[in-house]
Amino acid sequence: MANNWGIPDWLEKEVRNRDKLCVYCRVKMENKPKKNNLRHGATFEHIDNNGEPTTQNIAMCCNSCNASKGTKKLSDWLQTDYCKEKNINKKTVAPIIKKFIASS
Repeated sequence: MANNWGIPDWLEKEVRNRDKLCVYCRVKMENKPKKNNLRHGATFEHIDNNGEPTTQNIAMCCNSCNASKGTKKLSDWLQTDYCKEKNINKKTVAPIIKKFIASS
């Protein structure tokens, strides 16, 4: 394992190749963000906080969205002011998130 989150190398590579934009707000993320602009830094996201690290449960999102979501359930987080202000909803999120919502 090459990272601090316990995500296998093969899974990290697959997720990084799939998710070039934040899966929530769709901003272009930076793998090595500048210190004065960390909010667009790429972070790993457990869509279901209690789920295992799989291709269906690990995604890349920006620091800002990850910090806002924290440990909230996705359905609860989508109702927050943060999501409303950024126009993040079940129609605007990435396909991997739409798939998760449909299976929930």
